[in-house]
Amino acid sequence: MLFMPNFIKQNKTATLLILSSLIAYWVFAYDLIRVDYFKLVGLYTVLFLLFYKLLSTFKTNVVVLTYLAFIFRAIFVLAIPNLSQDFYRFIWDGRMILAEINPFLYTVESFITSGQYPVAEALELRQGMGALNASHFSNYPPINQLCFLIAALFSSKSILGSVVVIRLIIIAADFGTLYFGKKLLNKLDIPTHNIFWYILNPFIIIELTGNLHFEGVMIFFLILSLYLLYNNQWKWAGIAMAASISVKLIPLIFLPLFFQWFTKQDNDNNINDTNTTKLARLIGFYAIVLTTVILLFLPFYSAELITNYSKTVALWFQKFEFNASLYYVARSIGYLFRGYNEIAIIGKITPVLVILFILSLTFFRKNLSMKQLITAMLMALSIYFFTATTIHPWYIATLLILSVFTKYKYPLVWSFVIILSYLAYINLNKADKSENLWIIALEYIIVYAVFIWEVFIKKASKLEA
Repeated sequence: MLFMPNFIKQNKTATLLILSSLIAYWVFAYDLIRVDYFKLVGLYTVLFLLFYKLLSTFKTNVVVLTYLAFIFRAIFVLAIPNLSQDFYRFIWDGRMILAEINPFLYTVESFITSGQYPVAEALELRQGMGALNASHFSNYPPINQLCFLIAALFSSKSILGSVVVIRLIIIAADFGTLYFGKKLLNKLDIPTHNIFWYILNPFIIIELTGNLHFEGVMIFFLILSLYLLYNNQWKWAGIAMAASISVKLIPLIFLPLFFQWFTKQDNDNNINDTNTTKLARLIGFYAIVLTTVILLFLPFYSAELITNYSKTVALWFQKFEFNASLYYVARSIGYLFRGYNEIAIIGKITPVLVILFILSLTFFRKNLSMKQLITAMLMALSIYFFTATTIHPWYIATLLILSVFTKYKYPLVWSFVIILSYLAYINLNKADKSENLWIIALEYIIVYAVFIWEVFIKKASKLEA
């Protein structure tokens, strides 16, 4: 359709935009290295401008936008990710399971240092993932591991083959999100083209399809769960939510927010229910989520699993630092008064503050409608990210999909300026391996400015009016 002569004649400007996008994506996929910072930021900026223009041009033509979303992703199919090394660990874990070895019980380094090579291309995978990843136990939940296993089943001896399989899974998840996202937008009387702020966004295409991050699979199950919940299929919604958690743990923070949906909402199916019945339904939902997650972990269970897994997850709160905002402010205060990095203490305090904030949203904010519930989820996740010690670019994908169902645009802005996080180590002094805090400050000044405007100033001006 897009390349028919009539289309080109009638849409010359749009055709130019499409061709320019195709070329830019191809260059990004096959002719870019991470340390070529100016090319990286320049290409990303061009792609973002083209994306905005394409969405503005075709916002009433969902079919064209869908074709574009597929074609742009197809460009990356044979590309080795150039902005992330994580996929090497994905492939390693999948091949470990195929060899009937539990990936949660052994580090990569433990095999390599003892001269053991339990999977094909072991040395190449170890070199690709880097020393830090290889020295820790796997922290990828069971459905993530299932995807890795599928890649190993179809390609157990080729890194590129495994990359292609993983990429096809992530692309399939994106189009599942497109399908159920559109249906949920229709139910909420929100324009369906809003979903393309996520699906067609260069950030999503590059970070998920390009760099093989599984936020896309997690998001598919999350949106499916919300859609099922809206249609009063709460049991299936619980299973879908558990699947989402079993890809990435992040949806766990949303669970308290469902309290009012089950206990205070009246609809056609439960208008005559007693408070006891509603509470029982809430408990049932939580029980389904918890039971399903436990069942999915059972194939990997051993006495060491919980210890190894909890130690690895704890690293994200008490050891790792990258692209943080409020945490870096707290860290600076710690240096000022104590003279050393207080990450161990700060990493324990901030989760408590986040939990208290989520509980305040749960009990003191009105979360009866699906729009209100999703907005609460957006706020909860935003506060978590604002206080986290580590924010990798792909984390923002969840904020972006939630914002599609709300009035807020700061996640969209963040999906653009997040490219600055790749410049964090562009210090003039090459011997200095620390992050360039000026670049990180620029990123967050923009994000916080839009966030404060939308959440506080704009809202206050409407109340005054």
